[in-house]
Amino acid sequence: MKELQIETAQNVAIVQNIAGIMDRIGAFIIDSLIIGIYLFASIMLLMLLDLNLRDSWSIYLLMSLPGFLYHVLLETFWNGQTVGKNVLKIRVVRLDGSKPSFANYFVRWILRIIDVSLTSGGLATLVILMKGTGQRLGDIAAETTVISEKRKITINDTIIKDIALDYVPTYTQVTLFKDPEMQTIKSLYDDAKRKGNHKVILKLVVKVKDIMGVEPEEQPIVFLDTVIKDYNYYTQNM
Repeated sequence: MKELQIETAQNVAIVQNIAGIMDRIGAFIIDSLIIGIYLFASIMLLMLLDLNLRDSWSIYLLMSLPGFLYHVLLETFWNGQTVGKNVLKIRVVRLDGSKPSFANYFVRWILRIIDVSLTSGGLATLVILMKGTGQRLGDIAAETTVISEKRKITINDTIIKDIALDYVPTYTQVTLFKDPEMQTIKSLYDDAKRKGNHKVILKLVVKVKDIMGVEPEEQPIVFLDTVIKDYNYYTQNM
């Protein structure tokens, strides 16, 4: 999954995952099926009402308008997503990290005629693959791209923590915790340490030591780090 570094107006760099081409195609198929079903249902309704399509073409055009405006309406009012995009966890964003305006959504929707509709998505796919920033022609003109909101799981997101072969545990009480509980402790600890949020660490220490029934002499950060290492020691050697 490729990454895109976005520079915000405040000169803050945000790294986003570019939506994969298969996710884009999958979202397109889902959305196309929804539009197709809606248009088919509209025709069936007119037939049930015993209305001749030739005589009631204006009514049909009016009924088909939501299908025609499907992409621009949903992306505008659903924060850059359609049903297909929501299912596959991808979203339209501006290149500067801000939320796209209606004008941005409108531009990329108008250009769907060229790079999606007229070429059955072939031109859009080609440009996306060549551009490397997840942009089709509509995105380039609108200064938008499509990102993936699927979270990439790394080793740091698990409870696993490296410990030395000769490591000696301090707290046997860590066996009171279960894997999901220790995962929550580690996630909160890692996030608080990364952000320098000492208050969260202190609250976490109070909760952990109450459950374990211990009074640690170490500094809060050292205590939590020891608890996580001890849990890894005991779970790996059971």
